[in-house]
Amino acid sequence: QVQLVESGGGLVQAGDSLRLSCAASGRTFSNYAMGWFRQAPGKEREFVAAITRSGGGPDSVTYYADSVKDRFTISRDNAKNTVYLQMNSLKPEDTAVFYCAARETTGSYYYTREINYDYWGQGTQVTVSS
Repeated sequence: QVQLVESGGGLVQAGDSLRLSCAASGRTFSNYAMGWFRQAPGKEREFVAAITRSGGGPDSVTYYADSVKDRFTISRDNAKNTVYLQMNSLKPEDTAVFYCAARETTGSYYYTREINYDYWGQGTQVTVSS
C-alpha cells in the first residue's frame, strides 16, 4: 500500500509558476512509476505528465501531454519519496485539481492512462486567474 499526499496548489495569475509536490509513504518509492493528472470543472480527469521508476536521476524517462509540454516538468527525488510537478507559464486553462498517482513496476515504463495506476492522492487545487 502506498499513500500519496499532494501539496503546493494555490491561486496564481496567468504567467506565474507553481511547484506541486507529492509525498509518498508506505513502500519503496523508487519502485514506482509516477504520474500527474488533472481534472478541470465539468471535465474528465486527464493525463499531465509521467516519470519512470528508474533511479530518479538523469536516467529517468519523462512524458508529457501536448498541452503542457515545454511548460511543465516532472521530476522525482527518491531520497525524499517525493515527485514534483514544476509548472511554468501557467494559463487559466490549467485551472484544475491536480492528482498524483503511483504504480509499482519492474521495468522502466511510464504510464499515461488512469487505469494503469493503482494509488492516488487526494488532489490539490490549482487556480490560474487571467
